[in-house]
Formats: sequence, structure tokens, C-alpha cells
Amino acid sequence: MACPSILRSSTSSFHGQFPIAASPPRLSFGSPRNVSVVKAAEVVLVEKSESEKVSRLKTAYLERIIPKLKEEFSYQNIHEVPKVEKIVVNCGIGDAQQNAKGLEAAMRDLALITGQRPVKTRAKASLAQFKIREGQPLGIAVTLRGNVMYAFLDRLINLGFPRTRDFQGLNPNSFDGNGNYGVGIKEQSVFPEIKFDLGKGRGMDVCIKTTAKTDKEAQTLLALMGMPFRETGPVTEVRKKKLRSHHFSRKGTGRK
Repeated sequence: MACPSILRSSTSSFHGQFPIAASPPRLSFGSPRNVSVVKAAEVVLVEKSESEKVSRLKTAYLERIIPKLKEEFSYQNIHEVPKVEKIVVNCGIGDAQQNAKGLEAAMRDLALITGQRPVKTRAKASLAQFKIREGQPLGIAVTLRGNVMYAFLDRLINLGFPRTRDFQGLNPNSFDGNGNYGVGIKEQSVFPEIKFDLGKGRGMDVCIKTTAKTDKEAQTLLALMGMPFRETGPVTEVRKKKLRSHHFSRKGTGRK
């Protein structure tokens, strides 16, 4: 029969070789809306309500913009009120189509701006005059909906346009006739997530699709959201230059 002292010594040596790991702290899971922030092993657990918070632009649309649109256009049903359905952001990669690192850099920058990873747009047919083969990547695009869409539109209006060089307002004639608006941005560096580079800047196109039936309704919707449209003054008649007799003479034209 083994001596108790030997068992005690062997047990102590066993724990000395293999230290007992501390048990992880318990997290109290209450209701999903009131999850407390707990710091465990240098990892901060963010509240779930923060990730599900509605954008301030969407809140302004639901609380203030919808009543104004109903009053101005006399909508009988709330479902007739126009809204932003989706935003499509696309970017041409140019010389990066031959460079894999350049393509990944363009995708990373657009993902930082929009908050969603873009997809590659490829050629549907081969064009020899442009040296394009079928299936070759030509650009990248991302489609935004929901809270991500409202967050990007809010940052575009309040950060992107004010930081644009020599910005004089958006052209109000860029609607396509079906209530959709398109705008081009020359440099992505207007967003604070992108570092300014002295090299060749990369631009992008932003297409805003709305459920409005006319361009006037879509323009009113975007203007209430804060889109800085350019004010168009009265149309002035262009004075034509008066032609003189020497404009009609054949002298000096090389004809005999």
C-alpha cells in the first residue's frame, strides 16, 4: 500500500509540471438588447445594440422627410412615398488589370469606403481593338442596401462632397428620367479612410436608385436628405455672332 506522503509528493510534483489553467470568467447573457460590455482576456465584447443601431439618415427619413414628401406631393398611401432602394458603386481598375496587387489594393480601398467587399466585373465578350478578352477583369463594383447604404450615403453627403476640391454643387440634370441619379467622384481620397497619394488617383461612380416615378420627386427626396444640388439660375439667351460679308467670300479658302 502506498504511503500517503509519497502520494502527496507525487501530486505536488504533477501540479508543478502542469499548472492548472484559470477558469474563464462567466458571461451573464440577459436579454439580447442589454448585453453588458465585458473585458475578458484583453478582448472587448461590443454591445449588440451598437451594431444594430439605425443610421441617423434613415431616422431623419422616417421621422421628418416622409411627412414633408406626403404634404408636398399629396400622397394618399405611405407606400407611394419614394425612398432610396439601393446604391451601386463601381470603379474602373485601369492598369491594375495586369497587376494582381493593384487589383487587391483597389478592392481593399473600396471596401474601406463602402464597408462591404466589392466583386470583380468581367468582360462579357472579347474585343481585339481594345485588347480585351472574355472573362478579363475590367473593374470592381459593390451594391449597398439597408443600413450600410444609409451609412455610406450619409458619409458621402457630409464628408465626401465637402472635401472635394473646387466643389460647386451637383448637377441637377444628371437624372436618367426614371428617378435614378448618378454622380462621379474623381478621387477616392476625399474619404478619410483613404490616405492621400501623390500618384495617380482612382475615382469611382455612384448610382443612386430610388423608387420615385419622376425626376422631380427623386430630386426633392435627395435634396431633403442633404444632397448639395447646384442652383440653376434663369436661362440667358446666348448672343449669336453677327456674320459679315467676308465670311461668305471664297478668297483665301484655296479654291480656284
